Amino acid sequence: MADPTGDALRFETRAIHMGQEPEEAFGAVNVPIYQTSTYAQPRVGEPKRYDYARGGNPTREAFQTALASLEGGAHAVAFSSGLGAETTLLLTLSPGDRVLLSDDVYGGTYRLLARVLQGWGLEHDIVDMTDPDALRAAIRPQTRLVWVETPTNPLLKVVDIAATAEIAHGARARCVVDNTFATPYLQRPLELGADVVVHSVTKYLGGHSDLVGGAIVTDDDELARRLVFLQNAVGAVPGPMDCYLALRGLKTLAVRMRAHCDNARAVAAFLADHPKVTKVHYPGLVDHPGHGIAARQMSDFGGMVSFEVASKDDAIRIAESTEVFFLAESLGGVESLIEVPAPMTHASVADSPLAVPDTLIRLSVGIEHPDDLIADLDRALG
Repeated sequence: MADPTGDALRFETRAIHMGQEPEEAFGAVNVPIYQTSTYAQPRVGEPKRYDYARGGNPTREAFQTALASLEGGAHAVAFSSGLGAETTLLLTLSPGDRVLLSDDVYGGTYRLLARVLQGWGLEHDIVDMTDPDALRAAIRPQTRLVWVETPTNPLLKVVDIAATAEIAHGARARCVVDNTFATPYLQRPLELGADVVVHSVTKYLGGHSDLVGGAIVTDDDELARRLVFLQNAVGAVPGPMDCYLALRGLKTLAVRMRAHCDNARAVAAFLADHPKVTKVHYPGLVDHPGHGIAARQMSDFGGMVSFEVASKDDAIRIAESTEVFFLAESLGGVESLIEVPAPMTHASVADSPLAVPDTLIRLSVGIEHPDDLIADLDRALG
Protein backbone atom coordinates (compact mmCIF):
# COMPACT_ATOMS: atom_id res chain seq x y z
CA MET A 1 0.00 0.00 0.00
CA ALA A 2 2.53 2.55 -1.15
CA ASP A 3 -0.12 5.18 -1.98
CA PRO A 4 0.00 7.48 1.10
CA THR A 5 -3.63 8.52 0.68
CA GLY A 6 -4.97 5.07 -0.14
CA ASP A 7 -7.55 6.64 -2.46
CA ALA A 8 -8.61 3.26 -3.87
CA LEU A 9 -9.58 1.98 -0.40
CA ARG A 10 -12.56 2.89 1.76
CA PHE A 11 -12.12 4.82 5.01
CA GLU A 12 -12.51 1.83 7.32
CA THR A 13 -9.90 -0.16 5.39
CA ARG A 14 -7.39 2.69 5.32
CA ALA A 15 -7.79 3.18 9.08
CA ILE A 16 -6.55 -0.38 9.63
CA HIS A 17 -3.95 -0.71 6.89
CA MET A 18 -2.32 2.58 5.85
CA GLY A 19 1.18 2.78 7.31
CA GLN A 20 0.52 -0.44 9.20
CA GLU A 21 1.91 -3.27 7.08
CA PRO A 22 2.97 -6.40 9.02
CA GLU A 23 6.31 -5.86 10.73
CA GLU A 24 9.21 -7.20 8.63
CA ALA A 25 11.20 -9.13 11.24
CA PHE A 26 8.44 -11.34 12.65
CA GLY A 27 5.24 -10.46 10.75
CA ALA A 28 3.47 -8.74 13.67
CA VAL A 29 0.17 -7.34 12.37
CA ASN A 30 0.21 -4.52 14.93
CA VAL A 31 2.85 -1.83 14.53
CA PRO A 32 5.37 -2.42 17.34
CA ILE A 33 5.91 0.11 20.10
CA TYR A 34 9.43 1.30 19.34
CA GLN A 35 10.19 2.26 22.92
CA THR A 36 13.60 3.76 22.34
CA SER A 37 15.18 7.19 22.54
CA THR A 38 18.35 6.26 20.65
CA TYR A 39 19.29 4.50 17.41
CA ALA A 40 22.68 2.94 16.66
CA GLN A 41 24.43 4.48 13.65
CA PRO A 42 26.71 2.55 11.29
CA ARG A 43 28.94 5.55 10.51
CA VAL A 44 29.66 8.96 11.98
CA GLY A 45 27.10 11.43 10.69
CA GLU A 46 25.36 8.81 8.55
CA PRO A 47 22.41 7.38 10.48
CA LYS A 48 20.22 4.81 8.79
CA ARG A 49 16.74 6.33 8.99
CA TYR A 50 16.55 7.62 12.55
CA ASP A 51 19.14 9.00 14.92
CA TYR A 52 17.21 10.28 17.95
CA ALA A 53 13.57 9.74 18.86
CA ARG A 54 12.65 13.41 19.09
CA GLY A 55 13.35 13.61 15.36
CA GLY A 56 11.56 10.41 14.40
CA ASN A 57 10.10 7.14 15.58
CA PRO A 58 8.62 4.28 13.53
CA THR A 59 5.46 4.05 15.64
CA ARG A 60 4.89 7.78 15.28
CA GLU A 61 5.52 7.58 11.54
CA ALA A 62 2.90 4.84 11.17
CA PHE A 63 0.33 6.96 12.99
CA GLN A 64 1.16 10.01 10.90
CA THR A 65 0.79 8.01 7.68
CA ALA A 66 -2.58 6.60 8.72
CA LEU A 67 -3.98 9.94 9.84
CA ALA A 68 -2.83 11.74 6.69
CA SER A 69 -4.65 9.12 4.63
CA LEU A 70 -7.88 9.47 6.62
CA GLU A 71 -7.86 13.26 6.27
CA GLY A 72 -7.00 13.01 2.58
CA GLY A 73 -3.78 14.96 3.14
CA ALA A 74 -0.21 14.51 1.96
CA HIS A 75 1.41 15.10 5.36
CA ALA A 76 0.53 14.58 9.03
CA VAL A 77 2.75 15.70 11.89
CA ALA A 78 2.07 14.38 15.40
CA PHE A 79 2.58 16.17 18.71
CA SER A 80 2.37 15.49 22.42
CA SER A 81 -0.97 17.32 22.79
CA GLY A 82 -3.50 19.29 20.80
CA LEU A 83 -2.13 22.51 22.26
CA GLY A 84 1.38 21.36 21.35
CA ALA A 85 0.19 21.03 17.76
CA GLU A 86 -1.47 24.46 17.84
CA THR A 87 1.58 26.12 19.39
CA THR A 88 3.89 24.62 16.77
CA LEU A 89 1.62 25.73 13.94
CA LEU A 90 1.47 29.26 15.36
CA LEU A 91 5.28 29.32 15.55
CA THR A 92 5.29 29.40 11.75
CA LEU A 93 4.05 33.01 12.10
CA SER A 94 6.02 36.15 13.01
CA PRO A 95 5.53 39.06 15.44
CA GLY A 96 2.97 41.44 14.01
CA ASP A 97 1.02 38.70 12.22
CA ARG A 98 -2.62 38.25 13.15
CA VAL A 99 -4.86 35.21 13.64
CA LEU A 100 -8.59 35.58 13.02
CA LEU A 101 -10.36 33.43 15.58
CA SER A 102 -13.95 32.23 15.72
CA ASP A 103 -16.02 33.66 18.57
CA ASP A 104 -16.67 30.19 19.97
CA VAL A 105 -13.61 27.98 20.34
CA TYR A 106 -11.90 25.73 22.84
CA GLY A 107 -10.83 27.86 25.79
CA GLY A 108 -7.23 26.63 25.60
CA THR A 109 -6.88 27.95 22.05
CA TYR A 110 -7.99 31.41 23.15
CA ARG A 111 -5.74 31.28 26.24
CA LEU A 112 -2.75 30.34 24.09
CA LEU A 113 -3.28 33.32 21.79
CA ALA A 114 -4.42 35.88 24.35
CA ARG A 115 -2.23 35.05 27.33
CA VAL A 116 0.89 33.46 25.86
CA LEU A 117 1.64 34.36 22.25
CA GLN A 118 0.26 37.89 22.38
CA GLY A 119 3.22 38.68 24.63
CA TRP A 120 5.49 37.64 21.76
CA GLY A 121 3.79 39.99 19.32
CA LEU A 122 1.28 37.60 17.73
CA GLU A 123 -2.09 39.34 17.62
CA HIS A 124 -5.59 37.98 17.19
CA ASP A 125 -9.06 39.17 16.25
CA ILE A 126 -12.41 37.55 17.01
CA VAL A 127 -15.42 37.27 14.72
CA ASP A 128 -18.60 35.26 14.27
CA MET A 129 -17.51 33.04 11.39
CA THR A 130 -21.06 31.95 10.67
CA ASP A 131 -21.49 35.44 9.14
CA PRO A 132 -19.45 35.68 5.88
CA ASP A 133 -19.81 39.47 5.68
CA ALA A 134 -18.50 39.88 9.23
CA LEU A 135 -15.65 37.52 8.38
CA ARG A 136 -14.62 39.57 5.34
CA ALA A 137 -14.77 42.79 7.34
CA ALA A 138 -12.63 41.34 10.15
CA ILE A 139 -9.69 40.30 7.96
CA ARG A 140 -6.77 42.73 8.08
CA PRO A 141 -3.69 43.02 5.88
CA GLN A 142 -1.69 41.30 8.64
CA THR A 143 -4.09 38.33 8.93
CA ARG A 144 -2.17 35.16 8.20
CA LEU A 145 -4.46 32.45 9.60
CA VAL A 146 -8.24 32.19 9.68
CA TRP A 147 -8.83 29.72 12.52
CA VAL A 148 -12.06 27.73 12.27
CA GLU A 149 -13.76 25.30 14.61
CA THR A 150 -16.79 23.53 13.22
CA PRO A 151 -18.79 22.37 15.01
CA THR A 152 -17.55 24.83 17.61
CA ASN A 153 -16.77 24.17 21.25
CA PRO A 154 -19.04 24.35 23.23
CA LEU A 155 -21.98 26.02 21.41
CA LEU A 156 -21.79 23.73 18.35
CA LYS A 157 -22.04 26.50 15.78
CA VAL A 158 -21.42 25.37 12.21
CA VAL A 159 -19.05 27.28 9.91
CA ASP A 160 -19.11 26.89 6.13
CA ILE A 161 -15.58 25.63 5.49
CA ALA A 162 -15.57 26.10 1.71
CA ALA A 163 -16.86 29.67 1.93
CA THR A 164 -14.47 30.55 4.75
CA ALA A 165 -11.48 29.10 2.89
CA GLU A 166 -12.38 31.11 -0.21
CA ILE A 167 -12.55 34.32 1.83
CA ALA A 168 -9.25 33.54 3.55
CA HIS A 169 -7.50 32.77 0.28
CA GLY A 170 -8.80 36.01 -1.21
CA ALA A 171 -6.90 37.78 1.57
CA ARG A 172 -3.80 35.57 1.10
CA ALA A 173 -4.35 33.90 4.45
CA ARG A 174 -4.39 30.21 5.28
CA CYS A 175 -7.57 28.55 6.49
CA VAL A 176 -7.02 26.29 9.52
CA VAL A 177 -9.79 23.96 10.68
CA ASP A 178 -9.88 22.29 14.08
CA ASN A 179 -11.54 19.01 13.13
CA THR A 180 -11.51 17.47 16.61
CA PHE A 181 -15.29 17.32 17.07
CA ALA A 182 -16.10 15.99 13.62
CA THR A 183 -13.08 13.75 12.92
CA PRO A 184 -12.15 12.82 9.35
CA TYR A 185 -14.86 10.16 9.38
CA LEU A 186 -17.54 12.86 9.33
CA GLN A 187 -15.76 15.83 7.74
CA ARG A 188 -12.63 16.35 5.64
CA PRO A 189 -11.75 20.06 5.58
CA LEU A 190 -8.87 19.75 3.08
CA GLU A 191 -11.35 18.50 0.49
CA LEU A 192 -13.45 21.62 1.16
CA GLY A 193 -10.57 24.00 0.55
CA ALA A 194 -8.92 24.33 3.97
CA ASP A 195 -5.12 24.48 4.07
CA VAL A 196 -4.48 22.93 7.47
CA VAL A 197 -6.35 20.58 9.80
CA VAL A 198 -5.55 20.36 13.51
CA HIS A 199 -6.64 17.69 15.98
CA SER A 200 -6.61 16.94 19.61
CA VAL A 201 -5.79 13.25 19.17
CA THR A 202 -6.72 12.83 22.84
CA LYS A 203 -10.38 12.96 21.88
CA TYR A 204 -12.19 10.92 19.22
CA LEU A 205 -9.12 9.75 17.30
CA GLY A 206 -7.73 8.02 20.38
CA GLY A 207 -11.24 7.39 21.62
CA HIS A 208 -10.54 5.60 24.90
CA SER A 209 -9.46 8.37 27.31
CA ASP A 210 -6.02 6.81 27.71
CA LEU A 211 -3.67 9.10 25.77
CA VAL A 212 -2.83 12.76 25.18
CA GLY A 213 -1.81 13.83 21.69
CA GLY A 214 -2.22 16.30 18.85
CA ALA A 215 -1.70 16.43 15.11
CA ILE A 216 -1.56 18.71 12.08
CA VAL A 217 -2.46 17.59 8.54
CA THR A 218 -1.75 19.55 5.36
CA ASP A 219 -1.18 19.20 1.64
CA ASP A 220 1.29 22.11 1.64
CA ASP A 221 4.76 20.60 1.14
CA GLU A 222 6.66 23.70 2.27
CA LEU A 223 4.53 24.15 5.39
CA ALA A 224 4.94 20.46 6.19
CA ARG A 225 8.73 20.74 5.99
CA ARG A 226 8.60 23.71 8.37
CA LEU A 227 6.36 21.82 10.78
CA VAL A 228 8.62 18.75 10.77
CA PHE A 229 11.59 21.01 11.51
CA LEU A 230 9.70 22.64 14.39
CA GLN A 231 8.46 19.27 15.64
CA ASN A 232 12.09 18.36 16.24
CA ALA A 233 13.43 21.82 17.15
CA VAL A 234 10.68 22.70 19.63
CA GLY A 235 10.24 19.16 20.86
CA ALA A 236 6.54 18.72 21.65
CA VAL A 237 6.62 15.17 20.31
CA PRO A 238 4.40 12.24 21.34
CA GLY A 239 5.85 9.12 22.88
CA PRO A 240 5.67 5.78 21.05
CA MET A 241 3.08 4.37 23.45
CA ASP A 242 0.70 7.25 22.79
CA CYS A 243 1.21 6.81 19.03
CA TYR A 244 0.48 3.09 19.36
CA LEU A 245 -2.71 3.82 21.29
CA ALA A 246 -3.72 6.45 18.72
CA LEU A 247 -3.22 3.90 15.93
CA ARG A 248 -5.40 1.46 17.82
CA GLY A 249 -8.03 4.17 18.13
CA LEU A 250 -8.02 4.89 14.41
CA LYS A 251 -8.82 1.24 13.67
CA THR A 252 -12.25 1.57 15.32
CA LEU A 253 -12.92 5.25 14.56
CA ALA A 254 -15.61 4.57 11.96
CA VAL A 255 -17.65 2.16 14.07
CA ARG A 256 -17.30 4.33 17.16
CA MET A 257 -18.35 7.51 15.35
CA ARG A 258 -21.46 5.81 13.99
CA ALA A 259 -22.43 4.87 17.55
CA HIS A 260 -21.59 8.33 18.92
CA CYS A 261 -23.76 9.96 16.26
CA ASP A 262 -26.72 7.62 16.77
CA ASN A 263 -26.65 8.13 20.53
CA ALA A 264 -26.21 11.90 20.30
CA ARG A 265 -29.17 12.12 17.94
CA ALA A 266 -31.37 10.24 20.44
CA VAL A 267 -30.14 12.33 23.40
CA ALA A 268 -30.67 15.61 21.53
CA ALA A 269 -34.23 14.63 20.59
CA PHE A 270 -34.98 13.76 24.22
CA LEU A 271 -33.56 17.05 25.49
CA ALA A 272 -35.42 19.08 22.86
CA ASP A 273 -38.72 17.79 24.29
CA HIS A 274 -37.84 18.13 27.97
CA PRO A 275 -39.67 20.94 29.81
CA LYS A 276 -36.66 21.86 31.96
CA VAL A 277 -34.36 22.36 28.96
CA THR A 278 -34.51 25.88 27.53
CA LYS A 279 -32.31 25.33 24.45
CA VAL A 280 -30.48 22.48 22.72
CA HIS A 281 -27.35 23.01 20.62
CA TYR A 282 -26.97 20.12 18.18
CA PRO A 283 -26.47 20.53 14.43
CA GLY A 284 -28.50 17.41 13.75
CA LEU A 285 -31.70 19.16 14.84
CA VAL A 286 -33.50 20.69 11.86
CA ASP A 287 -34.05 23.97 13.72
CA HIS A 288 -30.32 24.42 14.39
CA PRO A 289 -29.12 27.52 12.47
CA GLY A 290 -26.26 25.57 10.89
CA HIS A 291 -28.17 22.37 10.13
CA GLY A 292 -28.14 22.87 6.36
CA ILE A 293 -24.41 23.59 6.18
CA ALA A 294 -23.64 20.67 8.49
CA ALA A 295 -25.72 18.35 6.32
CA ARG A 296 -23.76 19.50 3.28
CA GLN A 297 -20.20 19.29 4.64
CA MET A 298 -20.54 16.48 7.19
CA SER A 299 -21.69 12.89 6.71
CA ASP A 300 -23.37 12.93 10.15
CA PHE A 301 -23.66 15.38 13.02
CA GLY A 302 -21.26 14.12 15.66
CA GLY A 303 -21.39 13.00 19.26
CA MET A 304 -21.36 16.36 21.05
CA VAL A 305 -24.56 17.92 22.44
CA SER A 306 -24.89 21.09 24.51
CA PHE A 307 -28.02 22.35 26.19
CA GLU A 308 -29.17 25.18 28.45
CA VAL A 309 -31.29 25.16 31.56
CA ALA A 310 -32.97 27.85 33.64
CA SER A 311 -30.13 28.79 35.99
CA LYS A 312 -26.47 28.34 36.86
CA ASP A 313 -27.46 26.40 39.98
CA ASP A 314 -29.59 24.04 37.89
CA ALA A 315 -26.70 23.44 35.51
CA ILE A 316 -24.35 22.54 38.36
CA ARG A 317 -26.96 20.35 40.07
CA ILE A 318 -27.69 18.40 36.90
CA ALA A 319 -24.00 17.91 36.05
CA GLU A 320 -23.31 16.64 39.55
CA SER A 321 -26.31 14.29 39.57
CA THR A 322 -25.69 11.96 36.65
CA GLU A 323 -24.41 8.43 37.20
CA VAL A 324 -23.78 7.03 33.73
CA PHE A 325 -22.41 10.36 32.47
CA PHE A 326 -19.15 11.03 34.32
CA LEU A 327 -18.49 14.62 35.42
CA ALA A 328 -15.27 15.33 33.54
CA GLU A 329 -13.71 17.92 31.23
CA SER A 330 -12.57 15.93 28.23
CA LEU A 331 -14.58 14.43 25.36
CA GLY A 332 -14.54 11.87 22.57
CA GLY A 333 -14.05 8.71 24.61
CA VAL A 334 -16.30 5.67 24.57
CA GLU A 335 -17.73 6.73 27.94
CA SER A 336 -20.25 9.57 28.21
CA LEU A 337 -19.12 12.77 29.95
CA ILE A 338 -20.96 15.82 31.27
CA GLU A 339 -19.60 19.22 32.28
CA VAL A 340 -20.52 22.87 32.82
CA PRO A 341 -18.18 24.75 30.44
CA ALA A 342 -18.22 28.19 32.11
CA PRO A 343 -16.37 27.13 35.29
CA MET A 344 -14.63 24.13 33.73
CA THR A 345 -13.27 23.82 30.16
CA HIS A 346 -14.00 27.45 29.29
CA ALA A 347 -13.03 29.19 32.52
CA SER A 348 -10.15 30.82 30.60
CA VAL A 349 -12.60 32.77 28.39
CA ALA A 350 -14.58 34.28 31.26
CA ASP A 351 -14.97 38.07 30.87
CA SER A 352 -13.89 37.81 27.22
CA PRO A 353 -15.84 37.99 23.95
CA LEU A 354 -15.85 34.19 24.01
CA ALA A 355 -17.55 33.84 27.42
CA VAL A 356 -20.20 31.12 27.46
CA PRO A 357 -23.50 31.07 29.38
CA ASP A 358 -23.22 29.72 32.91
CA THR A 359 -26.48 27.86 32.28
CA LEU A 360 -24.85 25.76 29.53
CA ILE A 361 -24.16 22.03 29.94
CA ARG A 362 -21.96 20.13 27.47
CA LEU A 363 -22.28 16.42 26.81
CA SER A 364 -19.83 14.10 25.15
CA VAL A 365 -22.21 11.31 24.27
CA GLY A 366 -20.49 7.95 24.45
CA ILE A 367 -21.35 4.57 23.00
CA GLU A 368 -23.34 3.09 25.89
CA HIS A 369 -26.94 2.04 25.27
CA PRO A 370 -28.92 5.19 24.43
CA ASP A 371 -31.83 4.23 26.70
CA ASP A 372 -29.47 4.20 29.69
CA LEU A 373 -28.07 7.60 28.75
CA ILE A 374 -31.53 9.13 28.38
CA ALA A 375 -32.73 7.60 31.65
CA ASP A 376 -29.66 9.01 33.43
CA LEU A 377 -30.30 12.52 32.10
CA ASP A 378 -34.00 12.24 32.88
CA ARG A 379 -33.21 11.45 36.53
CA ALA A 380 -30.69 14.29 36.76
CA LEU A 381 -33.03 16.85 35.22
CA GLY A 382 -35.61 15.91 37.85
